Amino acid sequence: MISNKIKALILDMDGVIWTDDHPIGDLPNLFIHIFNMGLKVAFATNNSSKTRQKYIERLKLFGVTQSEFHNVLTSSIAMAIELSERFPAKGNIFVIGEYGLKEEIKKSGFNVFDSSPSSDILAVVAGIDRNINYEKLKIATLLIREGILFFGTNPDKTFPTPEGFVPGAGSILAAITSSTGVDPFIVGKPSPKIINLARELLGVNPTETLVVGDRIETDIASGQADGCKTALVLSGVSTLEDLKKWNPPPDYLADSLSALLD
Repeated sequence: MISNKIKALILDMDGVIWTDDHPIGDLPNLFIHIFNMGLKVAFATNNSSKTRQKYIERLKLFGVTQSEFHNVLTSSIAMAIELSERFPAKGNIFVIGEYGLKEEIKKSGFNVFDSSPSSDILAVVAGIDRNINYEKLKIATLLIREGILFFGTNPDKTFPTPEGFVPGAGSILAAITSSTGVDPFIVGKPSPKIINLARELLGVNPTETLVVGDRIETDIASGQADGCKTALVLSGVSTLEDLKKWNPPPDYLADSLSALLD
């Protein structure tokens, strides 16, 4: 049982709430239980492929219908905020990514290019892209080697699906880093930026917040970097063997989110 000092949960999605299109546990009853516990909830995902509204629709599809639990932050949203802070005058961004990432950057006032970019690109942004091809990697490489800033949504090398682990955004970032010698500036987890944004949304401080995730090196690392309590669930990527190599360990360990809150 978690401490009664905890007032809010910041939950990862993939590997905690669902795996691909399969919910993990009885989500409707689980979130009724969370509601009855009086806990605030925000979702913070490194997945940049979908918009905030698409995630809300998926939560509703899985039975999480309480409007109090529709606070969703993605690495796409964090990226759009980061770009706006860096380039307040806006401009052109070359993006390797899917609809969610492109849409959030566009909504922030930037022009998005995913092929044949203009000559005045401010930054290269890369995230998960299941339509990745050599041409996109070539353009990104040439821009970065010219000195254009390189941003990545997240470093997750794999992505959990019912078939097993498949390549994630980190695999694409690794390909670009290999051809440029430049590491990206990461805005998603393990950066604490997205956790900090979630806490601001909920109006809680770190000591009142429990960050729950399935990946130690991103979910747990970001929570610890923000000074929050953390909980690792074993329903996704990280294993007990991985946990032995991580210091300091998370505050809580459970097989699943349901088990954590039981």
